[in-house]
Amino acid sequence: MSTFDVGLLVKKLPFHYGWLIVFTGTLTLFSCLGLARFAFGMLLPSMGAGLELAYDQMGYLGTGNFSGYLFAVAITPTVLNKLRPRTTISVGLFLVATTLAGMSQANFFWQLLLLYVLTGVGSGLANISTMVLIAHWFRREKRGLAAGLMVFGNGLGIIFSGLMVPLLNQNYAHNGWRVSWLLLAGITFSISLLAAFLVRNEPESLGLDPVGSKTPFSGEELRYSGSTKSSRVLISLGLLYMAFGATYMVYGTFVVTSMVEEYGFSEVVAGRFWSWVGFFSLFSGVVFGTLSDRLGRKSGLIIVFAVQTLAYLLAGSGLGAAALLLSVFLYGIAVWAVPAIMTAAVGDYLGVTKAAAGFSFITFFFAAGQTIGPAIAGMLAEHSGSFSPAFLLSALITGVAILFALSLPQPAES
Repeated sequence: MSTFDVGLLVKKLPFHYGWLIVFTGTLTLFSCLGLARFAFGMLLPSMGAGLELAYDQMGYLGTGNFSGYLFAVAITPTVLNKLRPRTTISVGLFLVATTLAGMSQANFFWQLLLLYVLTGVGSGLANISTMVLIAHWFRREKRGLAAGLMVFGNGLGIIFSGLMVPLLNQNYAHNGWRVSWLLLAGITFSISLLAAFLVRNEPESLGLDPVGSKTPFSGEELRYSGSTKSSRVLISLGLLYMAFGATYMVYGTFVVTSMVEEYGFSEVVAGRFWSWVGFFSLFSGVVFGTLSDRLGRKSGLIIVFAVQTLAYLLAGSGLGAAALLLSVFLYGIAVWAVPAIMTAAVGDYLGVTKAAAGFSFITFFFAAGQTIGPAIAGMLAEHSGSFSPAFLLSALITGVAILFALSLPQPAES
């Protein structure tokens, strides 16, 4: 679609084009994270059985994916300077689609590991590039809402995988996980084409202002001093993002396996539980993103980490299915809140011109946490024969995060 065609579309739309950017971003996250990452937890039991993977190997696969994501975090600022978000998103999604298709044909652990590392690279390129668009297309009072709507795609991916994977496993038996990866690859490829057509890097390219108040960005929003105080805030956000990354994927990677192997649930029942995670998560980004718009990013983060701590405690308590169901609800209702708040917070604290670099910086911490978490959880489970210790350790980490979030300052008014 040419710029001229998009110009015609802008004139015909009954809403601001920024919301179409959000819609495209939702689909991008649906594919690069919702499918490529969170379908992994659903596919792990059947894939692990088919390829005879040990618990620690399952953990290494998750760590491999996040290692690729970590590499993407390191290179994304440079890539964005050369390719800009629109192209970077499309290239990232194409890489995800290609590697997922390759995983459908893998027969050995090392093949899965290599391909899933590359999936992580593509996911990182697409995700970071999508989220930095928020600071350019939306003003401060709308950023939490916009980011919350984008992460809606993660929950849709969880629902889709929770319903689709058991169905394909029933129809295709031991080849069900292969068919699943191939289907996810096809969906991701289609979304990569859509992103290439619809995404625009900034509203000015279409003659538009950002969504929000009509006043220009203030000097504070356009300027980043690089002061020691600003650097400390950025590191604090990064450490909090690391705590989130190190814990939420332990749950996301292993809770289905725990349901099947420790609670004795069938794969279909476990899939329904996982779909409930996705359903509840649909509200997390919007609810907590909007809440942080009103109460502040600091208060929003404290509330989110408190909810997550309780979810992990219940998952590791061994109190039975009722406690696990409550854990699923709490995990789902808060799971995408931290990314939504962090996306808004970076624009608030650093300003528009440094939002991309700032988001990449804190995402490095986030990716490092994701890299460490599943590997440690897998080793703990291999040693103890249960995932409860890993869930309880996650609760300890998010509990500490609550205390750490109390030290965050409020951003300057603009």
